[in-house]
Amino acid sequence: MDDKIPDRTETRAELLPEEQAADSADPEAQARQVLADSDRRTENPEPTMRRRPEETA
Repeated sequence: MDDKIPDRTETRAELLPEEQAADSADPEAQARQVLADSDRRTENPEPTMRRRPEETA
């Protein structure tokens, strides 16, 4: 999926309001990192904790 990151970086580099408030010094580098992390979590999701019925409230 890394081959798609440059195409998506430009779109993701448009800062969200909360990112603008944090004053990102390098929006494109931030976008690359966010997308790489997102791809990693999509490809290797963390296991979900499952509860048995008797453990729920």
